[in-house]
This record gives sequence, C-alpha cells and structure tokens, in this order.
Amino acid sequence: MNIYKTTFDTGNGQIIEIETGKLARQAHGSCVVKVGNTMILATVVSNYDAKEGVDFLPLSVDYQEKFGAVGRIPGSFHRREARLTDYEILISRLVDRCLRPLFPEDYHADTQVILTLISSDQNILPDSYVGLAASTALMLSDIPFLGPISEVRVARINGQFIVNPTAEQLEQSDIDLLMGGTAHDINMVEGEMNEISESEFLEAMKFGHEAIKLQCAEQMKFLEQMGGRKPVREYNHETNDEELRQRVIAECSAGIRTIAESGKGKNERREAGKALLEEYLKQFEGAEDAALKISLTKKYFHEAEYHVMRAMILDSGKRLDGRSTTQVRPIWTEVGYLPAAHGSAVFTRGETQSLTTVTLGSKMDEQLLDAPMLYGYNRFMLHYNFPAFSTGEVKPNRGPGRREIGHGNLALRGLKKMVPDNIPYVLRIVSDVLESNGSSSMATVCAGSMALMDAGIGIRKAVGGIAMGMITNEDASKYSILSDILGDEDHLGDMDFKVVGTKDGITACQMDIKINGLKWDMVAQALEQAKAGRLHIIGEMDKTITQPNADMKPHAPRIEVIEIEKEFIGAVIGPGGKVVQDIQARSGAKVAIEERDGKGFVEIFSADKNSMDMASSMIRAIVAVPEEGATYHGVVKTIMDFGAFVEFMPGKDGLVHISEIAWERLPTMEGVLKEGDKVDVKLIEIDKKTGKARLSIKALLPKPEGYVEREPRPDRGPRPDRGDRGDRGPRRENRDDRGPRRD
Repeated sequence: MNIYKTTFDTGNGQIIEIETGKLARQAHGSCVVKVGNTMILATVVSNYDAKEGVDFLPLSVDYQEKFGAVGRIPGSFHRREARLTDYEILISRLVDRCLRPLFPEDYHADTQVILTLISSDQNILPDSYVGLAASTALMLSDIPFLGPISEVRVARINGQFIVNPTAEQLEQSDIDLLMGGTAHDINMVEGEMNEISESEFLEAMKFGHEAIKLQCAEQMKFLEQMGGRKPVREYNHETNDEELRQRVIAECSAGIRTIAESGKGKNERREAGKALLEEYLKQFEGAEDAALKISLTKKYFHEAEYHVMRAMILDSGKRLDGRSTTQVRPIWTEVGYLPAAHGSAVFTRGETQSLTTVTLGSKMDEQLLDAPMLYGYNRFMLHYNFPAFSTGEVKPNRGPGRREIGHGNLALRGLKKMVPDNIPYVLRIVSDVLESNGSSSMATVCAGSMALMDAGIGIRKAVGGIAMGMITNEDASKYSILSDILGDEDHLGDMDFKVVGTKDGITACQMDIKINGLKWDMVAQALEQAKAGRLHIIGEMDKTITQPNADMKPHAPRIEVIEIEKEFIGAVIGPGGKVVQDIQARSGAKVAIEERDGKGFVEIFSADKNSMDMASSMIRAIVAVPEEGATYHGVVKTIMDFGAFVEFMPGKDGLVHISEIAWERLPTMEGVLKEGDKVDVKLIEIDKKTGKARLSIKALLPKPEGYVEREPRPDRGPRPDRGDRGDRGPRRENRDDRGPRRD
C-alpha cells in the first residue's frame, strides 16, 4: 500500500492529520481526517457517464455516525444504524451546500460523497472537520471539482475568536458559526448567536475565512507531496447547439422582459412565460429533430430568463413584483386564529404564508435523541412542513425531506435564544407553509415568535427574519442587494442570505453564495439592509402582539413542579410504579419524576385545575414530614389488644394506644374501632431512636366535665437491691406449701 500522511496545526493548538491509501481504496477518492481520537472516513465516487435527459448535477452527500465510534449499541429495535437522523442530515446539508457550487455546470454524472464518523472524541465536534474531509477526498480523485474548499467553526469566548472550539469551549461561547468556502470566497455560512451586531458578525466571518485559507493551502501541499493532482477525467454530458442558443436568447428576450417588468404575481408571470414558450416551440412541430430542438429551446429559454431578470434589476433597480431593492412585501398577521391550539399565529408576507401552532407538553413528551454524538432528550422542537399546494403543485406527501429539516432547524435556532431556560413545558412549534414565494423559513420564524406569545410563553423579545438576495454582473463589479427575495430571485440570483434576530441583534443566519468574487463590502451592505428589513418586519408584527399574553389559554395544560428530597423519590413512585400510577388514575393528571442535582423533581401536568390540585395534594402528603402536635386524618389499619395502628400519612403508620382512644378507661378494644375506620388523630411524639409515631384520638376530644387527671406516680427512687434468689431461701414448689387460699 502507498500510504500518504500529512499533519498541520489548525491555529488553536489542535493537530489535524490527513491520511490516504490505507482505507477504501476502490473509491475514486478517499481519506481519513483525524483530530485527537476523532476519525472521519471520507469517500467519493462519481459515474463516468450521465443518465440520459439529466441536465443537473445529481450530487448526494451523506454523513453518518457509527455507534461503535462512541462505544454504544443503537437503541433501535434492530440494534443497528438506521436511516440518517435529522442531526446527520443537517451536517450532510452543510457539506452539500459548500461543495455543489464548485462542480462545473456541464457535469451531470451521479456523484456520491459519504462521510463516516468511525472514531469519536466526545469533546471534539466532528461537523467542524467534515468539509475538509470531503474536499480532500474529491481533490484526490479524478472528478472535476473546482476546489479545494474547507469548513470551520468560529466561536467567541470572552471577546476572543477561536477556530474549531471543543464542545466544552462552545458551551461558553456567544457565537456558533459554521462556514465554508475556498481560499478566495465564502459560499456557505450557518449558525446561531446571542444577539450580536452586524459588525461583530462580519468580523467573525473574516476570522473564519483565514482558517479556511490555511486548510485549503494544506490540501494543496498534500497533493504536491503525492506528486500532484490526478488528471481530471474527460466527459461530455451535454448536447448543445450554439446557433439555436443565440437565436432563442435574441428572439425571446424582449417578450421575457415585458413579462418581468409587468409587476404581476408569481402565478401570472409563470403562465405568461409558459404561453410565450409554447408559442415559440410551435415552429419545431413536424421537424425531424423536433424533440432535441424542443429540449434545447427550453434550456435556452430559461437561460434567457436568467439574463433578462438580472439585467432588469441591475439597470433599473426594479424587481419582478415592482418593488425597489430595499422594499419588503406587504405584511398582515393574526394571532389566536385556531381556537383549540395552545397558541397560534398566521404570518403572511406577499405570497408567502405560514400558519404556525404552539403545543405545550409535559416531560413525557420529550424527544429522545439517540445518535452517537447527540444523545439525550430535547424539550424544544420546531417542525416545518412544505406541502405541494403551497406552490400550486401536485406531489405525493412523503414526509419531511432534507430541505424541510434544514429550514426548520434554522427557524429553531433563531427562536430558541429568546425562550427562557426555566420554561417547565416541552414546546413543539409546527409551521405549515400554506403559500410560498420565497422566504418561507423566515415567515416561520415570525409566525413562531407570535404563536409563542399567543400561548403565553414568556419569550424575552420578538424575533423576526428576512431573506436577502444579490444580483451581480459577470465580473461582480456591479451588484444589487435585494431585501425579502422572491422565489424566482432566489433561483435566478447569486445569494440567499437569511438573517434572524431581534431589535437588538442577530440570533441565527444561513447564507449560500453561488458566485466567485464575493467582497466583504457586499456582505456588510447585505447585513445592514437585512437589519433595516428585520426591524420593519418586527414593527409590523408589533401591530398585532407586542408581548406574551399574561396567561395561557383556558384549555392549555398547566404544570406544577414539586421539589422533594431524594429519599422520597421511591415513595412517590412506589413498588413497580404502583403509587404514581394510582395518583394518575385517581386524579387524571400526568405525573413525571426525575432526579437532578441530588434532588427529586415531580412534574404534574393537567389542563384541569381540580385534577392538578388532587395530584398535588396526594404527592405532598407522601413527601410531607410528620410534625409533632399536628392533626391528621387517618385510616385504621390494624386492631390489636393494646390499641390500633392508624395510617395517618400515606405510607406512615402510628400507634393509638388503648389509653389514648377515649378519656374514660377502656377495658378492651372489642367494638371500639374496626379496620377501615377514618379517624382524626393528633401526633403526640415521634421516637427519635426508632422513628415510631405515637398518636392520640382523645387529645382531639373535649375533656369530660369534672374529669380529674391521675396524679403521676411519685418518684420512689430505685428499687433496693435484693440480691439473687438464693438469698431468700428455697422457692416454694407448689401452692400447698402456703396453706389454703383466702375466700
């Protein structure tokens, strides 16, 4: 085996090692990136021919973590790795978004990048290194890839930026920013922050790009060490007709420009463009190569749309719907639209609309996370749904795809910074996008913020989001930044930059860039323009609701948390869960118990106050500490000759001696009490040594008139020592020795 290896310092004291030639040698490119005990195997394979009729790059990036890498067995029924988790899909998307713009536009072969976590260090975050691994594997192959690229994480601790922080360091950071790009440009950014300013955000990006430059340079050094990069494979995945292309662009551009300048809605523009294209295609009917010419004409017509829209915006500053570059579409909002939901809001911006609900749950509704590097429970969920009817299409409903998972995660990251940590509820936000024409994820943020307020959840501040776009000329010497982009502006433009935040700063972001030559001035302008747009949007939201409702909806469940001593946890649960199950069955409330920091926390969850009060009183009775002198309502459990044992608190019995039942002397217990009788008792004493309780019934009864207390027996001192029985002579063997008994 020809094994090659290189190491370098990331700049934060961590050493990265890259190795190739040992594992996965039949892949077109493969390597292992190692940092500490964390090892990522990256492989890439691409077909040599494209499938017929495919005019795009079928790229798939799959990141998966092996449970063996962290020394765990999967918790699933089959005890093996299953489909990718949401967490793994999110990491896969980060790499995909960074790699995709770096393939030639005419390369259409199926390409698959697989990234596998094969060894793990719990303190090293693998998503900081997967981009480096994927890029190195591609650079080691003969696949046409315009890299290298790399990805890094930027954090800030006590005002100091660091690259690729450990998990412990990230806990102390107010910035968590993942970014990727080449040595010359940034093409992907995603992260969350604690309300940082636009200038701080830009500073973090510049710092991260310096680390990306270093890692790209190290990849090139590695290739030189191996004798240089392999020759790129030859391919021909497109059939083109340059003469037809020029003709279509020349003959259709005027009609396309007319449609673009009409200011009509999305569907009207779509129908007008469809009619224009169909009319133009009629000239090919009956031609010998009609199918090919029609296919190519559609492709060139789309290219004409691309150039016309961009030229129109750059030349006139006028956009497809007639807005200026800084103008936000009209907004209308409503809260409490759904009467049965715990919280709801409708947010509509132009032709984009989100209907969002908030549901309050108990601890038993927590989401179990069972991934190698993400294990535990999640109490805050946001699910984003994008049905086909939102764009006027017919598609089968197959559940959430990668796009839905990614958009939902962005909205979640933007909102969660404003949700207090002490909220006792499990929160689930669901955004159903009912109309879509760009920025539906940002509509989800706005609707989610308003729905939380409607539900009475005390979020710190309103949160809004806006999607920014950009149009440039060929050399990026001229550009326009677009606020609140449409779907077509996203599709035909050069940037999709989503910024989430409050009036005081940025809480989350996501950016994808499609061009080379990005300048920091462009990013700075986009950030400032996004701030103005975000403040405008929050202002429109404030017209409907400015702060969380003072109380939750009448039908919303309430939660009461009772803190108990650790030793009482078992008493509340009972043998086999018998006690807690009985509490739930009798009260109708849900009860969950957990231990934290050496204390027990009992969570009672119910939408009915009487149900909650009943469960609360039952639990408090179990954990209550008996108090001498207090009165209790008890139940007779056992009758003895000398008294009765009474359960005066759940699980706690005490003795009522026969002398403590009534003021008069009772010769026997017969007929006095019976098992199951309910009696009030007073706790007289708890024996400090044995813990046994002495109870009294008569202490709660009125003293009979004329009752005379017995005088206490005088202290007669100790009994004199009489010695042993031998001193008193022999014991009489029988009563006959003593004479007759007196009558």
